[in-house]
Amino acid sequence: MDMSMIIQIVAGLVGGNAAGAGLKNLSLGTAGNSIVGAVGGIASSFLVGQMGMSPDAAAGLDISGIIQSVVAGGAGGAVLTAILGFVKKAMVK
Repeated sequence: MDMSMIIQIVAGLVGGNAAGAGLKNLSLGTAGNSIVGAVGGIASSFLVGQMGMSPDAAAGLDISGIIQSVVAGGAGGAVLTAILGFVKKAMVK
């Protein structure tokens, strides 16, 4: 596990919890938001790599690579938390 993946997992945790706090009706609870956010952070690492941007740029602790990992991980965590919140809400009805 390299540094960029750790950064994206942590950013995903934060993004997932931020999405849960901002979208109260889609929240999965603290533990659910954290788990889904971390998975979203990991998934964003894969997607960023598929788009041609190197997800390993933060391995050398380059500031642009760290920023890229934080943004991608946070966004991935928030988006996946919101999607699963919508699915959960739709299944309850």
